[in-house]
Amino acid sequence: MTKRRKSQQAPPAPAPSLEDHEREQFLAAVGPVKPLKPSARRSALLEKRKLPSARPRQRELDEQAATLQLHDGSADAEIDTGEEMLFRRSGLQHSVMRKLKRGLYRQDAELDLHGMTVNEARPALASFLAKSLAEGRRCVRVIHGKGIRSGEQGPVLRQKVAHWLAQRDEVLAYVSAIPRHGGTGAVYVLLRRQDATGQQ
Repeated sequence: MTKRRKSQQAPPAPAPSLEDHEREQFLAAVGPVKPLKPSARRSALLEKRKLPSARPRQRELDEQAATLQLHDGSADAEIDTGEEMLFRRSGLQHSVMRKLKRGLYRQDAELDLHGMTVNEARPALASFLAKSLAEGRRCVRVIHGKGIRSGEQGPVLRQKVAHWLAQRDEVLAYVSAIPRHGGTGAVYVLLRRQDATGQQ
């Protein structure tokens, strides 16, 4: 009789695992939890928060810069195509660029392209740069004009000069001049130094 009663009893419950035991301790320590209702102030702040634009702006800027570099044949250049012209080879110190922008370098020579056609201006610029480099000039000024009388096609010579300068290996940087030196109608051009053998 006793043996039958023992066989009919339910098996003992398994001991709680370590995870179950830790969970029980945590719940006992914390007590019942209720989710917080968002306050009116917090809701207003969240609504006012400006969400970032879904437009991939940085990617567009990167693609635009890459396209410009392909067109001018210089993959290591920084170019600004706005009203003020700007070009800088990578590796050129920012302090040098700041000094160039402020017109603090002495201009050792000047070329005035006013009144020239594109076909006249290109060889004139190439010859001027070659001579300036050979004579050890560090900074020169090129006057291209603002293209006010160019009509609908815009300042053609100004754009061409920017393109030609960026293609020249001897050009480290250029930037639009300060107002008393011609403003956006001229550029300061910083040239590489040559060693005694004539190498750049």
